[in-house]
Amino acid sequence: MILFTTSLRAWLFGLLIALIFPASASGLPEVVRQALTKARIPETAVGVYVREVDASQPLLAINADAAMNPASVMKLVTTYAGLELLGPAYTWRTEVYASGTLEQGKLTGDLIIKGYGDPNLNLENFWVLMRQIRQTGLKAITGDLVLDYSHYSLSQEDPGAFDGQPYKTYNVLPEALLVNYRTSAVHLFPDPQHDRVRVIADPETPLLDLQNNLRLTKKKCGYWRNAVRADVRPHEAGNGHVSVLLNGAYSVDCGQNTYYLSLHESTAYIYDLFRDLWSQLGGTFEGGVRRGSVPESLLPLKVYHSPPLAEVIRGINKYSNNVAARQLFLSLGETQANGEKFVSLDLAYAAIQQWLFAKRLNFPEMIIENGSGLSRRARISARHLGDLLQVAYHSPVMPELMASLAIVAVDGTARNRLKRSGVAARAHIKTGSLRDVSAVAGYVLGKNNRRYVVVFMANHANAANAKPAIDRLLEWLYQSAK
Repeated sequence: MILFTTSLRAWLFGLLIALIFPASASGLPEVVRQALTKARIPETAVGVYVREVDASQPLLAINADAAMNPASVMKLVTTYAGLELLGPAYTWRTEVYASGTLEQGKLTGDLIIKGYGDPNLNLENFWVLMRQIRQTGLKAITGDLVLDYSHYSLSQEDPGAFDGQPYKTYNVLPEALLVNYRTSAVHLFPDPQHDRVRVIADPETPLLDLQNNLRLTKKKCGYWRNAVRADVRPHEAGNGHVSVLLNGAYSVDCGQNTYYLSLHESTAYIYDLFRDLWSQLGGTFEGGVRRGSVPESLLPLKVYHSPPLAEVIRGINKYSNNVAARQLFLSLGETQANGEKFVSLDLAYAAIQQWLFAKRLNFPEMIIENGSGLSRRARISARHLGDLLQVAYHSPVMPELMASLAIVAVDGTARNRLKRSGVAARAHIKTGSLRDVSAVAGYVLGKNNRRYVVVFMANHANAANAKPAIDRLLEWLYQSAK
């Protein structure tokens, strides 16, 4: 009788779930199908794949074999490959050389900095590097600052080729020596007492002429970036100086915010930052800047190491850092270098393909292009991305990969999703969006305490409206998957 009662309760619970979250005739849960209909996205424009991590067959597979643009979800391929090929403890090095005579803290000659693709050499870490150089006893430099970018072999690209926005930070191109993503942060402070918006550039630099024409308003904040316009005007002299005119309106209700731009050529940016930090640390520097190479006979004065890869990929996946993903993708080429002194996109592609082959995975439709997903050409199927996530779940690097993903309703790009839902804090996902693309992939821990791989990709003119459908899928998976 007890067994019968337990079975009856289980049957009734299953019936209730089926009534709340029924599956449509196409296989999609009804709530997901209805959300797609409301968003005016046909089911033929989405690829969906759901599978329990230990199951041999998927729970859902809708258009799962169609090659689709995954947007930033492609970063899952890059970061998982990085963890396995390079290792969670892998660090990028930046080498510093003294070319000349170094005596009693004075370098009569040039200081050379050679980069190896560190994706995390931000303002704070570059200051740490400067401090480590000072700790060698070096104080005065009479020669030039020489910057060595030779570790990357890349063709010249237009940073505005993707969308015509060359000054947007997500369009920064890879460089072997990339400092602070060549970014200028413009901090906005509402100042109602003086009826103005204060603006502060960071880092402060004579290369930037910032003209503030912003009007302070008392309207609701809304999406403030749409109300602020940055008109960028490079100086005709071509000396690295740039004028930025800030126009539009900014509301008191918005509080403090930051507008990011990439404005300066790399050597000018690093030179200006180096001079400022070196002076702050008590050093003297009399020279200019140029690109060059490290003489083979020199030994490093100092080698700086980045934070470990396991930490770096948190920024790549949780906050969808395109530039860091591209730097990591190129670093995969080191596993194919075979003694060569540089890495290239071809070597990175070869590393990915060999890695997949070794794992007995064949993704013939996959086009990864640059490793970040910031691409109109990138393609992968929902099934193959799901297969990769299932393999990753049983990999030794699973803890590091999962910890890098945004937690629904908690952090990263998913911090504002499903805050009042049962799936809050129970899904680790990577989000992706481009014009005509919306995607999510990752893991959901169901109410039954079973974990599921989930992939959803929408490629359609109305893809920007797909978020409710994606969220309904995550909720359905948490509530009713068996």
